[in-house]
Amino acid sequence: MPRLFEPVKLGGLELKNRAVRSATWDGAADSQGAVTDEAVALFRELGRGQIGLIITGHAFVTPLGQGSPNQYGIHRDEMIPGLRRLTDAVHREGSKIAVQITHCGINSGYLRRQGITCQAVSHLDEIETPHKEMTGAEIETIIADFASAARRAISAGFDAIQLHGAHGFLMSEFLSPFFNRRTDKWGGSPENRRRFHIEVIKKVRREISSDFPLFIKLGAWEDMPGGLPLDEGIAGARGMVEEGLDALEISVGARGSTPAEPAGASERVYFRKQAAAVKKAVSVPVILVGGIRSLKTANDIIESGDADLISMSRPFIRQPDLLVHWQQDEATATCISCSKCFPAGGRVLECGEDRRLREEKAAVR
Repeated sequence: MPRLFEPVKLGGLELKNRAVRSATWDGAADSQGAVTDEAVALFRELGRGQIGLIITGHAFVTPLGQGSPNQYGIHRDEMIPGLRRLTDAVHREGSKIAVQITHCGINSGYLRRQGITCQAVSHLDEIETPHKEMTGAEIETIIADFASAARRAISAGFDAIQLHGAHGFLMSEFLSPFFNRRTDKWGGSPENRRRFHIEVIKKVRREISSDFPLFIKLGAWEDMPGGLPLDEGIAGARGMVEEGLDALEISVGARGSTPAEPAGASERVYFRKQAAAVKKAVSVPVILVGGIRSLKTANDIIESGDADLISMSRPFIRQPDLLVHWQQDEATATCISCSKCFPAGGRVLECGEDRRLREEKAAVR
C-alpha cells in the first residue's frame, strides 16, 4: 500500500489518508456569502472521491475582508446553517472537512471593484488599490473576528480550521517586510511582524478545544526584493507551532513566488525544497501543495520525509475522484495545468479544458 493511503493525525483528528484538497475559491456561494445547493453538490462529489481532508475555499471573517464575489462568508451566525450543509454532505460520504478562514487585506479585487477602501497593514504609495493603514484598534477587532469565525466553524460541524496566511492576503502582509512597514508593536522586527499570527492563534485556541485541529496555509517566503526570507518564515513557523498549531501547509507569501507554468506542462512540484526545510524545523505535520500530478510523486514526497501530506487543487477540479483512480493504478492526473479553471455561468468552478472539449464536441454536432 502506498504511503499516501496510510492514515495520519492532525491534532485530535485522524484522516484515512494523506491527501488534502487544498482550499479553492469555487464561486458557489450566493452574493451574501451563504452556501447554495450548487456548493453542497460540489462538496458531496469531493467527499465521494475519498479525499482524506477537504478544505473549503477561503471564507471571509468580516465583510471588509472579502476578496472575491460569491465567496463563502463565516462572518455572521446566520451563515452557520448553510455551512452545516457542507459538513453534513462531506461526512455522509466518509471524508473530513476543514474551513479556511481569511481576511484578504489590501489584496481584495472585489472591494476595489465595489469602490470600498481596503484595510491594509501599511500604506504603500506603490500600490494603486485604494487602501488605508489600520489602527491598532482595527487590528484587534480583526483578531476578534477570526476568533468568532472559529466559534462558528465548531457550530457548523467542521473537523478542522485552517488560517489563510499566504498569497498576499492580510496574514501574509503582516509577515512580509515589503508590505509591513509599521513602526508600532505590529511591525518592524520579525517578532513584531508575526505578532498578528500569534495573537490570532491564541484567540482562536480560546474558542476551540485543545485537541481540535488548527493549522495554517503559510506563505513561508517570498522571492521578491524586500520580501520575506525563508529563514524568517521558518522561525515564524516554529513560533506559531509553539502557540498551538497542529500542521502547516507550505505555500508562498505576498508576491512573486509561483513559477510560470505553460499549458500541458509535465509534473513540476513547486515548493518541495521549502516544505522540506520547514519540516526539519517543526514537530507537527507539514503539507506540501503545488504541481503534484501523479501517485508516484505524491508517494515519493511522503516516503522521503519532505512532507507528511500532499495537497492538490486543480487536479480535483477536473477529477474529484482522482484518489479512487490512484487506488486502482498509478495513473497521472488528467489536469494539464492550463490554469483556465473558472466558474461556469458565474457559478461553480470547473475545468477549462473539459469545457473546451465539450464545446468542440457540440460544435461538431
